[in-house]
Amino acid sequence: MRIAATIVRVVFGLMFTVFGLNGVLTAFGKPVFPPPPDLPEAVTAFFTAMANTKYMLPMIGATQFVGGLLVLVGRFVPLGLTLLAPVIVNIVLFHHFVDQDGLAIAYVVLVMELFLAWEYAPAFRGVLAARGARRWNRGRASRNA
Repeated sequence: MRIAATIVRVVFGLMFTVFGLNGVLTAFGKPVFPPPPDLPEAVTAFFTAMANTKYMLPMIGATQFVGGLLVLVGRFVPLGLTLLAPVIVNIVLFHHFVDQDGLAIAYVVLVMELFLAWEYAPAFRGVLAARGARRWNRGRASRNA
C-alpha cells in the first residue's frame, strides 16, 4: 500500500503542479497549454467571467501550484491536500454541471484526493474532532466535560 500511496502522491502532485503553473503563466499571457479553440459556449462564458475578475484564475493557479508542489515533494502533504480540496470540489462540480466531457477524469482526481486523505488520515485527526481542544484549556479540567 505504501508504494501505491507514493505513486498516487507523485502523479497527483505532478498533475496539480504542472496545471497550476500553467494557470499562473496564463495570467501573465504565457500559457504552456493554451485552451483549445473549440470550447463550448458555457465553458467559454465561465472562464471569461473568471478572467474578468482579474484575480480568480491566478489565485486558482497559484493554489494548485503550491498545493501540488507540497504533495509532490512529500513535505506538508496534509496542507497540500487541504489547499487542493476546494479546487477539486469545483473541478467535479464544473464537469458535472457545465462540461460533462471531463467528468471521468474529475472523478479520478477526486478518488486520488480521497485516497491520499485516507492515507494521511492521522494528520487530520484534530480537524475532524467533534470538540476541538483549545489552547488555553490545555492541562486544565473542563467545566463542561
